[in-house]
Amino acid sequence: MNKMKDTLMITVMALAFLTLTGMAKADEKTIQAIKAIPTKIASHISNEVQETKEYQAKSWAEAKAQWTKLKNKFISQ
Repeated sequence: MNKMKDTLMITVMALAFLTLTGMAKADEKTIQAIKAIPTKIASHISNEVQETKEYQAKSWAEAKAQWTKLKNKFISQ
């Protein structure tokens, strides 16, 4: 029983030592990638807003043309 306790204590101490000394150090590339996330998100949102505005302008122009065509059809009759 005592031998098992000693083995368990040594194992816990070894794991604690390995955990404390073997901590992952942040890579510079990883730090730069994390710093770039807000910029990428803002850029993506800006692009989506611009694309949506262009799509809506095109859709409104098509709808206006259809209404004008329909209106002219009834006026000419």
